Amino acid sequence: MSQGSLSQEEINALFNQQATKQELLVDDFLSDIEQDVLGEIGNISLGSSTTALSTLLNQRVEITTPTMSIVERDRMEEMVQEKMVAVHVDYTEGIRGKNLLMIKENDAKIIANLMMGGTGTDIEHDFTELHISAVQEAMNQMMGSAATSMSQLIKQKVDISPPAIDLLDFPPHKLNHLVDSIIVKVCFQLKVGSLIDSNMIQFIPLSFAKEMIHLILTPAMEEVAAPVVKQDPIHTMQAAPTPIPAHIEVERPIPQPQQESPKIEHANVQRVEFSSFSEARTTSAGVGNLDLLYDIPLEITVELGRTKLPIRKILELGPGAVIQLDKLAGEPVDILANQKLIAKGEVVVIEENFGVRITDIINPVDRLTKMTTLS
Repeated sequence: MSQGSLSQEEINALFNQQATKQELLVDDFLSDIEQDVLGEIGNISLGSSTTALSTLLNQRVEITTPTMSIVERDRMEEMVQEKMVAVHVDYTEGIRGKNLLMIKENDAKIIANLMMGGTGTDIEHDFTELHISAVQEAMNQMMGSAATSMSQLIKQKVDISPPAIDLLDFPPHKLNHLVDSIIVKVCFQLKVGSLIDSNMIQFIPLSFAKEMIHLILTPAMEEVAAPVVKQDPIHTMQAAPTPIPAHIEVERPIPQPQQESPKIEHANVQRVEFSSFSEARTTSAGVGNLDLLYDIPLEITVELGRTKLPIRKILELGPGAVIQLDKLAGEPVDILANQKLIAKGEVVVIEENFGVRITDIINPVDRLTKMTTLS
């Protein structure tokens, strides 16, 4: 350090110390159960978004478990340490609110390049309107999948408007602030193949986060606190017999003589005889029913031969080793459908490929039995 001046590192350290002193605690704004619910919403939404983005980019996409913190709206610009792309998401149905997703500009260029059929390595220096449209579509698919997951959570339709894209300079001179003064900051790591390994930031207004949490917790709390429905005692209890005054004569029913049990006649029991299973399959009706199975694909295998070897011999195998099979040279090979023998044939060469010419086919009745009993 020169006399009377501070280095840039010392200035940054002072700013960081001041920011740490003013840091807000999540526990002061969200209870433990609210944090758990918001984290679960993030996990489910990000899982759907990962699948959508992976399909779009044809790359393996990973998003780590998010971490939450609380920031003041006026300090959001301090989170921007380099050029970034801001994605504004507006929830319009089922739940209403806004949030902001921020991604590094270089990462957005890679996503745009992949969307347009590139390799992700030959990105352009300038971020054009075409890049913005590509990133906008990628974010639309991601957040649309997240909205669908949210719909399943709250059991009502959730929809969003097409996300808007802003390019932020560094340091940012203007950033579209969210409404609330207190913002929930959600950070997660984004990996796209070997091309992207960086962080994304999501800003959610505290009131919007509270509303989402309320929609998740309310049905569960109502289910737990649901009153036990009591049945009408008139229907659940037998009515007590009404006492009869002594001066009223009641006509008692005359007991009827017990009837004799009917005599049981011995039934003529005969043994049931079923027709042959093989014969039943050869009937015209049985063959006609196979029309429903004709389009089902079966795996056809040509087996040259088999043998058995002890483990010691298998471990000794190497390049150039010869395994003797149980078939003689020139003997027909077996043709199997889903591991069931249906024919025999001989190996031929068709241009540059192997083929097999059928020389013997199994009896139609047996073949029908085998095909209809395939596992």
